[in-house]
Amino acid sequence: MNDRSFRTVDGAFLGRLRAIVGDAAVVTERDALDDYSHDEFSVEDIRRLPDAAVKPRSAGEVAQVLQLCNGQRIPVTARGGGTGLCGGCVPVFGGIVLSLENMKRIVDVDDRNLTATVEAGLMLMDFYPAVEKKGLFFPPHPGDESATIGGVIATNAGGARAVKYGVIRNFVKGIEVALPDGSVLVFGGPCIKDSSGYSLMHLMIGSEGTLGIVTQATIALMAPPQVVITLVAPYRSLHDAIATVPTILQRKILPMAIEFVDRESVRITGDFINKAWPCADGEAHLMIILDGPSDGEVMAAAETLGGICMEHGALDMFVADTKAKQRDILDIRSNIYEAMRNHMLEILDITVPRARIAEYVDAVQSLAKELNTWLPTYGHAADGNVHTHIMRERWADGQWTEIPGWEATYRKVRDRLHQIGKSLRGIPSGEHGIGLVKKDYLKAFLDPRAIDLMRNIKGVFDPNGILNPGKIFD
Repeated sequence: MNDRSFRTVDGAFLGRLRAIVGDAAVVTERDALDDYSHDEFSVEDIRRLPDAAVKPRSAGEVAQVLQLCNGQRIPVTARGGGTGLCGGCVPVFGGIVLSLENMKRIVDVDDRNLTATVEAGLMLMDFYPAVEKKGLFFPPHPGDESATIGGVIATNAGGARAVKYGVIRNFVKGIEVALPDGSVLVFGGPCIKDSSGYSLMHLMIGSEGTLGIVTQATIALMAPPQVVITLVAPYRSLHDAIATVPTILQRKILPMAIEFVDRESVRITGDFINKAWPCADGEAHLMIILDGPSDGEVMAAAETLGGICMEHGALDMFVADTKAKQRDILDIRSNIYEAMRNHMLEILDITVPRARIAEYVDAVQSLAKELNTWLPTYGHAADGNVHTHIMRERWADGQWTEIPGWEATYRKVRDRLHQIGKSLRGIPSGEHGIGLVKKDYLKAFLDPRAIDLMRNIKGVFDPNGILNPGKIFD
């Protein structure tokens, strides 16, 4: 589908929108629309101003807006917190951005059924405290807490804790979805088991707003862990650090998180947020978070882990046993992207089988040397999700300097990194999604018939192609 397949927004159409949501909920001023024209992708200017942004307050209003747009062939791009990294919420064909920012109610936190029902525009930074206030725990932590519930469902976000607890998909029990024909359906529900036909709920999760718009979700919760400690093990090389992970898992220890980071990245980030990483030795570190029901059980696991790390060349083992120390470490790990964003071109989230992460990292380091660039790489060591930064500046001796020739090598680096991932039987995205900027890589990784099936599925839900057009595939 191309932009000529869609109609343009005119005054009469805007009047009908305002009749649905109210004058204040329809944005048409050019300066204000700029906020709805982009996400966090920064390599090139992929901004596109919508003709209008609409801010409904209920699922019923969302459905009416969709029905109106569908009848008029006006494209609709749903938007949550705008924290995406692949152009997923950019309105490439103009039309309407449907922002869920006014739909952020916590409908219910049910401590008997261990669920929370919330609207899709609720930000994670508001969701976590509400859950904790009830004495409950939501394990997934995708990173930026200004992301919304609807947004993380749309991308099936993951984060550091996925190794033990799984990704967002594992915690969504039910969703309310508005479809282009104006219907509002509920997929899934409060039951733990469900073998009642196709799982339309799971089809929606990760579909990036191309099949329907999630307006509300019921999220599974857990009792919080009684004891949590964080370990940091420094190594002489990133290869040695990553090679430790299979042994940890083979010994039947399942940490909440196992992250690998390089020393330069945590040093830069520590300076950026004015916090100290617990050790400066080695070239790379493993950050391991253990949780459990008692001090004795967690400390026994920590002792076993320490032995495994030493067997694989760890130089030491640092234990953060207070919440303050743990928060400092997690803050540094969580802010690496923020510390580097103004000096980088793109952050990738290629995912490979976890036993092959060391091969991937070795290949990345070889590529950096070959092309005389800097590719800081870190990520989720126990699930294979690796984040490589393609940089335009290099950090050395406490300052940033431009990498010569980065303009000429950027595309080559990007292509080669994905080729490496594919050669290791990987996938182009583990948690960020495909959006606008990774479509060519999806075609390179998947069988064409699989993409045809995806197109056919979209045609069933969205026959006029108005929902987030131009994303995932053409």
